[in-house]
Amino acid sequence: MFVRVMSREECQGVVAAGDLARLACCRDDQPYIVPITYAHSGNRLYCFSMPGQKIDWMRSNPKVSLQIAEFASNRQWKSVVVTGRYQELPATQGCHHERIHAWSLLEKKPNWWEPGGLKPVPQEISGASAHIFFCVEMDEMTGRAACAGEL
Repeated sequence: MFVRVMSREECQGVVAAGDLARLACCRDDQPYIVPITYAHSGNRLYCFSMPGQKIDWMRSNPKVSLQIAEFASNRQWKSVVVTGRYQELPATQGCHHERIHAWSLLEKKPNWWEPGGLKPVPQEISGASAHIFFCVEMDEMTGRAACAGEL
C-alpha cells in the first residue's frame, strides 16, 4: 500500500460526491467531533442541526474542520480535510433564500435530518423553528489517497 497527495480537483470530487462528514470544532482547548450530513454547493458545505453542544461551540469559535472519506478497504481509501468557518443561517429575511437553498440540497440526501431532528416543512423554515441551518465556508482543502500495491 502507498499513500499519495490528492490534487485539488480530486479533493473537490470527493467532497461533491459525499454526504457524510466528521465535523470537528473546538472550545477552551477541547476538541469535539461528530458525524454530520452535508450538501455541497460552490465554496460552501450546508448542514442542519438542532441546538446543542456543537452549535454552542461553533458559535463561540467559528473555526471548524470536516473530514470526508471514501472507503473501499483498509488499503484503498480517500480522505479529504476541509478547514473553514461556521456561518449560521438564521430564520431571518436576509437568510431566507440561502436557508431554502440549503434545505433543497439537503432534502435530496437520504435521512439527512437524522440525528438532527424531524424533517422541517417550508412553513417552519421561515418561522420560529428550533432547526438550525448553517454552512461552512471552505478556506482550505487537502487530501490523501491510499492505493493497494507498491510504489
